[in-house]
Amino acid sequence: MTLPSDLATEFHIGRKATISREDLTAAALRLIGPHRSVSSLSLREVAREAGIAPNSFYRHFRDVDELAVALIDLAGQSLREIVGKARRRASSGRSVVRSSVGAFMEQVRADDRLLHVLLREGTAGSDAFKHAVDRQLDFFEEELRVDLVRLAAADNLPLHEPALVAKAITRLVFAIGTAALDLPRERDAELVEQLTQMVRMILRGSQAMARPRP
Repeated sequence: MTLPSDLATEFHIGRKATISREDLTAAALRLIGPHRSVSSLSLREVAREAGIAPNSFYRHFRDVDELAVALIDLAGQSLREIVGKARRRASSGRSVVRSSVGAFMEQVRADDRLLHVLLREGTAGSDAFKHAVDRQLDFFEEELRVDLVRLAAADNLPLHEPALVAKAITRLVFAIGTAALDLPRERDAELVEQLTQMVRMILRGSQAMARPRP
């Protein structure tokens, strides 16, 4: 029996007959790291790593940009779960800050390539990548805003403009996380302490602004 040309290509030695979106995102993640952006990947490179013919890539993604956006979305979901769990484990506003910062920095150092995608593409990627990162940051900010309002009510310490507070904290944490990728691990304790203090300053400033003026 003679196979059609496209199927014959698929059954080439070392290539898979079927593949999923998850297989392609996993292949892309294997190719990137702290010092290589997903924007530098080529379609053929990802296809080769996944063990498929380049034409099979198009069954799941229009191009590498669409694959990168899918990776950014996965990264945001993964990190929100991790930091969200850390916030929920904390019992007070003070412990929430340190727990959240600590959980974030642990992921930065855990060879979490999804997180590296999220941090790198917000500054070095295309406009499509940056919009995808901004969308994930918006999700972070909204979840943090809800938690801040809840904790402020429990501690009877209202915040001025909690949405802006959440935005300031989120953008600060991600900026420090991006910088940490290029710093030695020996700096981690210092970064965590500095970041924790900065976040607390933002919170205390907002609390002060929310107090009624005499």
